[in-house]
Amino acid sequence: MKFSKLISCLKKGKAELQEYDFAQDPLLLGAESLDKAESHQISFLETGNSLSSELINSKAGAILLPDEEKLRGIAIQKGIAWATLKNPRLAFAECLDVLHPKKQPLVGVHSSAVIGKNVLLGEHVFIGANVYIGDNCRIGSNSLIHPGTVIYEEVVVGEGCEIHANSVIQRKSNLGSQCVIHSNAVIGSEGFGFVPTNQGWRKMPQTGIVVLENEVEIGCGSTVDRPAVGETRIGAGTKIDNLVQIGHGVVTGRGCAMAAQVGIAGGAHLGNGVILAGQVGVGNRVNVGDGVIASSKTGIHADVQSGEVISGFPAMSNKLWLRCSAIFSKLPQLAKTVRQLQK
Repeated sequence: MKFSKLISCLKKGKAELQEYDFAQDPLLLGAESLDKAESHQISFLETGNSLSSELINSKAGAILLPDEEKLRGIAIQKGIAWATLKNPRLAFAECLDVLHPKKQPLVGVHSSAVIGKNVLLGEHVFIGANVYIGDNCRIGSNSLIHPGTVIYEEVVVGEGCEIHANSVIQRKSNLGSQCVIHSNAVIGSEGFGFVPTNQGWRKMPQTGIVVLENEVEIGCGSTVDRPAVGETRIGAGTKIDNLVQIGHGVVTGRGCAMAAQVGIAGGAHLGNGVILAGQVGVGNRVNVGDGVIASSKTGIHADVQSGEVISGFPAMSNKLWLRCSAIFSKLPQLAKTVRQLQK
């Protein structure tokens, strides 16, 4: 595809195209990172990124740039076709959609699929090989259920959902429209509820449900547990990475993001737009306010006010954590000095 054609597509996108120059108008066959791109590929440079040296050394045929005169000048000097945008990363994502369009999905029910009683399938649904769908389920129009998926009874799957191979959606779970469940994820598994007695642990029946609102995405191997009563609810537009554990009764707001190996204990509440980096742990019944950002391995054991940026274990202000981190390596010498002063 010619760069000029991509520009036409970007004009219709959300990345806010500003200026462009395609006098060279290269033929682009794909996309690549800036340091690996060749003359037939497009790349991008992040807003606020000072890696002008990478641009100088790049062999890319076209480049998406932030609106910085220095970077634009380098591109012109090298004869690289360029465009400036308010959000180059978003523009790069839009280019990838154009350069690598999704294949038209299949429609129909594979002969090996097992469909229960009173199951309602919407229009243009695809049911792959060895799928099991229990009684009284509803599958929305244009949804894709890939091979090996198991859907228990009374599950609702909204329109335009995609459930990848070998996922499990347990009883009475409710998925909104445009949700994506990646391979080996489990939605609606039993919450970890047990009552201690003199005779050992007594299992608490987990009779609640899981609700995923519209456009939720769940990564490979992640689990969202159902509670004893009530519901576990994941807010619209929330994106969950691989190997994440969401405990029973958790409620998240809209547009949250959780990286791999995050663990959220039962009853915790997350506000809108919360970002949890890898291996963050959230304690039982903790409330995390809107827009909170927690860096990797943060342990959140108490409520966090909206807008906070936190780090460390236990969690503290990110600025305080950075100051503490700078001191850690000096602690042995400081301890030695204190002992000398005590003597």
